[in-house]
Amino acid sequence: MKNEEVLDIIKNYKNSSNKDLMNVLDFLKEDFDKTKDIILKLTYHLDSTEDAYNKILEEVNNRTKNV
Repeated sequence: MKNEEVLDIIKNYKNSSNKDLMNVLDFLKEDFDKTKDIILKLTYHLDSTEDAYNKILEEVNNRTKNV
């Protein structure tokens, strides 16, 4: 389905056919799953980046403490 079709059906869901509603449900479920997967991957990436940053920052602070 195209985004415009999905938006039209969502806006006018009361007058849409059962088939259209089922197609939109499938589209939304797939979109939800993809978005959730992306968010999880980005969360792990962000955590990893934060851990690396903190390790490097701690090492820099230790090296420059005596200078």
